[in-house]
Amino acid sequence: MTTFVALLRAVNVGGTGKLPMQDLKRLCERQGFANVRTYIASGNVIFESGKRESAVKAALEAALREYAGKEVGVLVRTAEEMQQVLASNPFEKLESNRTVACFLDDPPPKDTLRTVTGAQDEEVRLGKREIYVYYGANMAHSKLKIPAAKAGTARNMNTIAKLVELAAS
Repeated sequence: MTTFVALLRAVNVGGTGKLPMQDLKRLCERQGFANVRTYIASGNVIFESGKRESAVKAALEAALREYAGKEVGVLVRTAEEMQQVLASNPFEKLESNRTVACFLDDPPPKDTLRTVTGAQDEEVRLGKREIYVYYGANMAHSKLKIPAAKAGTARNMNTIAKLVELAAS
């Protein structure tokens, strides 16, 4: 069995995509996932499965589509991949609550940094299947746009560290 972390896109954020975490847990259990745990209400779920990542993603997206009546994006990583995301943070010496990883299904396109607009004091770096962003003091008023991150979902480093911890336990 592999431990996975699934990150749902646009769930319980800004009044959109209402999904109680108890319902998410039940959906995962119905897919045959084991040891299912959720973390905070923004669509983070840790579980074990004998399926491959692509099958886990497809099963969870199908269950969420049936539940919500619309597409809900799901980004999936193994526990080891989540640990690597945390370890690869290029802004590790900066505030972790102002640093996010935008999770993607595939590696960021080569032109990602050239297509960024609205940057003020933010810093952007590319990862394996992530885009790291340090927002600094301007986080609440940022105008930063990263077209390559549009289909992804972001979590701050504090949340990622907690997910890594939970996935290891």
